[in-house]
Amino acid sequence: MPAADCPSTAECRILAAVRAVPAGQVASYGAIARRAGLPGRARLVARVLGRNDDPALPWHRILRSDGRIAFPAGSKGFSEQARRLQDEGVVLHNGRVRLPADEGTLDAALWGPC
Repeated sequence: MPAADCPSTAECRILAAVRAVPAGQVASYGAIARRAGLPGRARLVARVLGRNDDPALPWHRILRSDGRIAFPAGSKGFSEQARRLQDEGVVLHNGRVRLPADEGTLDAALWGPC
């Protein structure tokens, strides 16, 4: 969705953060919220993605904080997201993806490599 079509600045920032996730990589709703300058707003990210109808938006790269697909297992949405991720080479185990370490978290700062 072009910036002029965004209902809010927050939504535009969220959509830009989602578009910035490269093919074959994933991010959590919370990571997208932080990248959009909206820490703690993971549910807002989910709402924005849920109502977006842009077919070019790589919504399938965004997962729950534990790496799971948010759709119920066996649902049409779950199957579509799993297929799109696998088409990009993302490995799924029981509907879960290993998320990359998020450099923006306190745990990453404290326990990450020096």
